[in-house]
Amino acid sequence: MADTMVFELVTPEKLLASVETDAIVIPGSEGEMTVMPNHAPTMTTIRPGMVRFKSVEGKEYQFLVFHGFADIQGKSCTLLAETAVPVGEASEAIEDRIATLRRELDEASHHEHKNRIEQMLGELTHLNQNVLPA
Repeated sequence: MADTMVFELVTPEKLLASVETDAIVIPGSEGEMTVMPNHAPTMTTIRPGMVRFKSVEGKEYQFLVFHGFADIQGKSCTLLAETAVPVGEASEAIEDRIATLRRELDEASHHEHKNRIEQMLGELTHLNQNVLPA
């Protein structure tokens, strides 16, 4: 059998996945990255995007994650996400997040805060239009 690693997807509420896999695609802050067994130890922040992986049994998983970080060690990868939802619930989660951010933007008083909200709105709009399955 090929080399494998354990991947765990965790939110503040619960453990969403703990799967033995041979690769995970995560939305790192610098772009998408594929994590495989024996990857160099790395910590990276996560931007909103899709996490994709397949169990050694062949079951495929996709989750939309909102911010967090990934801790990558040779035989494991733990992704701690602010929020994560299965791909089937992703469109609704994005639309809810966009509505919340628009309200925050209307109430924001500092220029830096407004810029950060506008950046997040752009990321989420891109995800909704270009990444999620139709």
